Amino acid sequence: MILAGDIGGTKTNLAIFELRDNVLSVVAQHQFPSREFSSLNEVITLFMQKSSLPSIDAACFGIAGPVIDGRCRTTNLPWDIATAELQAHLGIEKVRLLNDLEATAYGMLYVPDDEFVDLNPKGRKVDGNRAVIAAGTGLGEAMLYYDGNVYYPIGSEGGHCDFAPLTLQQDTLLKWMRNRYPGHVSFERILSGPGIYTLYEFLAEIDFAAQPTSMLNIPEGKDKSAMVSECALKEYNPLCMEALRLFAEIYGAEAGNLALKSMSLGGVYIGGGIAPKILSVLSNNHFMNGFLSKGRFNEMLQAMQVKISLNPETALLGAAYYARDRL
Repeated sequence: MILAGDIGGTKTNLAIFELRDNVLSVVAQHQFPSREFSSLNEVITLFMQKSSLPSIDAACFGIAGPVIDGRCRTTNLPWDIATAELQAHLGIEKVRLLNDLEATAYGMLYVPDDEFVDLNPKGRKVDGNRAVIAAGTGLGEAMLYYDGNVYYPIGSEGGHCDFAPLTLQQDTLLKWMRNRYPGHVSFERILSGPGIYTLYEFLAEIDFAAQPTSMLNIPEGKDKSAMVSECALKEYNPLCMEALRLFAEIYGAEAGNLALKSMSLGGVYIGGGIAPKILSVLSNNHFMNGFLSKGRFNEMLQAMQVKISLNPETALLGAAYYARDRL
């Protein structure tokens, strides 16, 4: 039995997988609101009580935060998670912590082909490094290093790198963002759930278009970024549509940056919860225009496959298969 987890700032998804004939199948799974718990151990205890299954043999967790020396202080949660403490709590030696994008990257190797949407019809299938980028609660980035035989996931905190404007409009955006975040403007401030509403606020303040009535009367507790997306996709409001277009353009540009840094000739894979929700926007030219705007390396990027994973449990899958393959 393998215990796998995808631990994020919003939710913690745990599952127990059974291994038969080298194939994993889920035998128990539950999702928990992360902020209602004080630690991962507390969530695991409740999950194991709900599952009522035999003891597990190995465990692997993808966690939204940097994993250093077997310990992670989560970025968007007040949790301190350590391998040694989990080993003691679970009573097993085979425990591994991964950055959540390491887990997502590894999971991409096991997502079925029919659960991907291809954004680049000119992309060619090549054995080589792969880049993985995922906007959700935050912005995660990783790569799959290919040694000629197998892939190895490598995590990063690249989502916190400096935002670099691509157009005159984005120049103005950066100046506007510096007033809000004078110390550092990262890509994550834009390419994340909260970032969509931030782009909406920017466009409203520069009078790109009039604000819709629905956005002027937002109910308390409502997800503002989700409202922007809904207003764009259902009401076709110009201001909200431009916020998503700008998001897609910047998302594509940073995906292209990651592709260059990792020499991801094997393709670029997009995960996270946002992409499937705004698929129609990303499938237009906005994302690929940003992706390909790399001057002399445009031709190299044109040959890369660019795919969106529609599987919401890619990170969980990656954690489970990592435990199977490497623990």
